[in-house]
Amino acid sequence: MGLTSNKVLMLAIVFAVVLFAGTVWLWPRLARQSWRSIGGRIGLLLTTQLAIFASVGLAANQAFGFYASWADLFGQETGQGVVVDHIAGGGRTGPIQVVSTSRVVGVSSSLPTVAGQVQKVDIIGRTTHLTSPAYVYLPPEYFQPQNHARKFPVSVILTGYPGTAEALVNKLNYPSTAQQLAKSGKMQPMILVMLRPTVAPPRDTECVDIPGGPQAESFFAKDLRDSVMAQYRVDKTPASWGIMGDSTGGYCALKIAMHNPKAYAAAVGLSPYYKAPIDPTTGDLFRGNKNLQNRANLFWAIQHLPAPETSLLVTSSKVGEHNYKDTLKFIQAVQDSNVTRISSIILPSGGHNFNTWRREIPGALQWMSTKLVSN
Repeated sequence: MGLTSNKVLMLAIVFAVVLFAGTVWLWPRLARQSWRSIGGRIGLLLTTQLAIFASVGLAANQAFGFYASWADLFGQETGQGVVVDHIAGGGRTGPIQVVSTSRVVGVSSSLPTVAGQVQKVDIIGRTTHLTSPAYVYLPPEYFQPQNHARKFPVSVILTGYPGTAEALVNKLNYPSTAQQLAKSGKMQPMILVMLRPTVAPPRDTECVDIPGGPQAESFFAKDLRDSVMAQYRVDKTPASWGIMGDSTGGYCALKIAMHNPKAYAAAVGLSPYYKAPIDPTTGDLFRGNKNLQNRANLFWAIQHLPAPETSLLVTSSKVGEHNYKDTLKFIQAVQDSNVTRISSIILPSGGHNFNTWRREIPGALQWMSTKLVSN
């Protein structure tokens, strides 16, 4: 049974409840002042607490999608991706390999023209030599005959760190939310490309082009766009491209759009921070290069670099989010640039979690829809 299996979670909860009940039942029998009784009490307490912590940890992982498997949890998922070229019926190989397809959760029909489609893919970076798994949502309109020549706008969606791409589909419900909004006329149909910002796992690159290391920003600014354009009916102009994400993904989205306005016309940061941290998960991102470190600081960038002609949306909460004050400062700094456009969603309260982001995603997708064009 997998780490994210509901059966594993239920077994852990049942085991914790049984241990708790057993501890209450056996405690009077272990009340004697002997080493055996004391050892029994210590053993019961430790085992019960571990079972409770395991249950809480599994539930948190289910909610936030931190780890996808046991191997991922224990740091054994270190192998690099292997590129497999699939040729069927004389088809060509390309920078995106489709691994499997599925329908949108919550939609009863299995017809792509009605339900759309979610494709699990591998994206291959031709210039950075980075490869990342992803999920691509294609709206129903993409498959309808009357739209055979239509080019669709694209939103790249990024998780936090460590995060899993599956969480964007199954926990944050991006495909089903986008489909419902488009069906009700609140946003235009868009292609969503959903993946982690961690393109060199397990390292947290913070979407930085690391000197002598992974070129993460270039992967998102160039390789990903080139790959998607080669596989799907999308336009290459930045006016058709947006990028958004939560937490680390939100920081990455804002930074990539600000650094590359000729790639992305709009960006959304859900609970973002505004400067790359340096910690054991990131390592030395800048190799002592102060210019690169400054450039990755969005406050410094908006004040010292030419203001990019792009649109930004940032979110926070007055109570529950640590980035609230920084978000207000960032909004003011962008306003002072008089070039870059800034919008915001500020909730009265909400923590740094999936529930908060689910409340912000519909508004963020609608905002993104107004900034992108289709051809």
